[in-house]
Amino acid sequence: MQYDIRLTLHYDYDAWAGGGRHQVRVLPPTIPGIQRVVAASLSFTPTPTERSDFTDFFGTNVTAIVCRDAHETLDVKMSARVAVARPQVGLDVSPTVSRLKEEVAGVLSLAPESPQHFLAASDHAGIDPAITAYAAVSLGEPSVRALARDLCGRIHRDFAYDGEATTVATHASDAFKLKRGVCQDFSHVMIAGLRGLGIPAGYVSGFLRTIPPPGKERLEGADAMHAWVKVWCGLECGWIEFDPTNDMLASNDHITVGCGRDYSDVAPIVGVLKTTGGQEAEQSVDVVPVDAKSVEGAR
Repeated sequence: MQYDIRLTLHYDYDAWAGGGRHQVRVLPPTIPGIQRVVAASLSFTPTPTERSDFTDFFGTNVTAIVCRDAHETLDVKMSARVAVARPQVGLDVSPTVSRLKEEVAGVLSLAPESPQHFLAASDHAGIDPAITAYAAVSLGEPSVRALARDLCGRIHRDFAYDGEATTVATHASDAFKLKRGVCQDFSHVMIAGLRGLGIPAGYVSGFLRTIPPPGKERLEGADAMHAWVKVWCGLECGWIEFDPTNDMLASNDHITVGCGRDYSDVAPIVGVLKTTGGQEAEQSVDVVPVDAKSVEGAR
């Protein structure tokens, strides 16, 4: 499946900013065996005084910009065409949780994909006894993959989607107490629960194609950036991705931007400003199949 993706981030500042430095993580990468970037572009208004592009430790595309001139708004626009072809998830040959811990101990690599990076508490996904106890209900499942799938489904059923309940600064413990939030919160709760059981889990940021209800037109700009979870299911299975917001495995409708230990590692934009007062932010995302008419007609 190929998608055309358009993202706009718009910021209005209460006062003129005398300068700013930002790191932006919104460009999808090519991931062998999962997705291929056909074309992509990223632009800024005002035009940055300095710009550099690189990949961070976990392989996420990063664009660092410096704006030295005074400005009262910032616009980030990304467009990309991405082909996604995720492999089918085969038979469950993942180990038990106790066996997984032995396999993790035998992985001595510190490469970006090593499960060792995704075991410890992180900023947004701390080890919380209450969340660990909630995740432990799934320990009756026969394998790590089955446990993760069960936990994914329970979070989907037990938590309410509420865009007003949390912010990007909300931690897993707070979202767990509320039993509500958005994709970021559901992912952080799942990550914290799995890590509490000794299962490596990471945060994936990206886009998800949404399909309008029958008879309704798709709204331009109605989509938003999405988040889901990757779980290390042992030496044989490797990393498998779960979407607790939608109670499913990541599919060809999931387009990856980056991954990390939690949201802090893959926030779309972080930085500093030389200004006073606050700011208002708007985000708009369109994820459209390249052959949208035939896709919708086939459904």
